[in-house]
Amino acid sequence: MKEQLTKRLHSYLLENHMDLLISLQEDHRLKEYLNRKVSSVKAYWEDLLAEKRPEYVIEALCMEELTSDLRPSRFEFVRNLLEEEFEEDYRRMLGCGILSYEVINLIGACEPIFNIYGLTDDSDDRSDLRHAVIGMIAEYVNEGEGIRVKG
Repeated sequence: MKEQLTKRLHSYLLENHMDLLISLQEDHRLKEYLNRKVSSVKAYWEDLLAEKRPEYVIEALCMEELTSDLRPSRFEFVRNLLEEEFEEDYRRMLGCGILSYEVINLIGACEPIFNIYGLTDDSDDRSDLRHAVIGMIAEYVNEGEGIRVKG
């Protein structure tokens, strides 16, 4: 179970928190982080096993617990806005393999916005945060701060 949860948590980070994943890798703390997180739910999965819950249910419940402090994802929020509102730039960045790098840069550029408005599970419905981040993305891609890729 530990190995399965570790793989799933790593995949979750890869998809939703590339910024955290890269930071942990740069500091050589990824393995420690994954082990610590997965160990934190060991008693929970053992209880579920004792209740004879199916393995897929145990994994799903444990992943919910493991990722609860990682939601919502700034990386996913910014990446989704970039894709929705700046589709051409998104496709160019994706095609050149620089999308994750640029989204991480955008998260840094949006840090003051996130500090003011916060990011919560209902942030997709908050037009003030959405418009502020869209404005920052527009500034980033249009004023040359971001890497411009020829199409």
